[in-house]
Amino acid sequence: MPDNAPSDDRILRFLKFRGDQTTATIAFHLEITAPGARKHLNNLLENGLVTYEDRTGRVGRPERYWRLTDLAQKRFPDSHAVLTVEMLDSIRTLFGTDGLDRLIGDRERQMLRRYDAALAGLDGLGERVVALAEIRSHEGYLAEAEQLPDGAWLLSENHCPICAAASSCRNFCRSELTLFRQVLGEAVSIERVDHILEGARRCAYRIQQASEGHS
Repeated sequence: MPDNAPSDDRILRFLKFRGDQTTATIAFHLEITAPGARKHLNNLLENGLVTYEDRTGRVGRPERYWRLTDLAQKRFPDSHAVLTVEMLDSIRTLFGTDGLDRLIGDRERQMLRRYDAALAGLDGLGERVVALAEIRSHEGYLAEAEQLPDGAWLLSENHCPICAAASSCRNFCRSELTLFRQVLGEAVSIERVDHILEGARRCAYRIQQASEGHS
């Protein structure tokens, strides 16, 4: 998000990407003062966009951790969730489960062609994961890629614009995992380590060369 974006919006986006955070951490990463961060957080609290939990540490006073509310989550893209679910229900009614699976398969093939074209010419796994994260971000997933200390990569998706569709039909999630494996190649091991539909705040995938770990 641009540096000149409103501080309230920057805080919401930071919490979306990073999960629960203290006032001090928010102030540091957004390069604003702690009193300024508290002012914005209290404004967001009054508007029902954030809530908090006071957590007791090993020493000292409890620390206040801020998180997004369900109302704040609705500020991020949802790809017309209600319409999507209604359409999926209609497809299932008219064409059955097999028809819905064919639709998901066709979507997967179209995405594969698009992703393959975007990643063409990139050889290293890291370059390909970073490029994949950029593509997914453009599609509304707020994705980011980071290399872990052991050399593996973590692809994190901090928002799911098709969450309603995936909740209605879990094959969308299966399809996307299959898509990543096709795009990144057979020699790559991909494991979903966080899943929004299982209660996590994001979807995340651990990616590494298959020879470096289990497949």
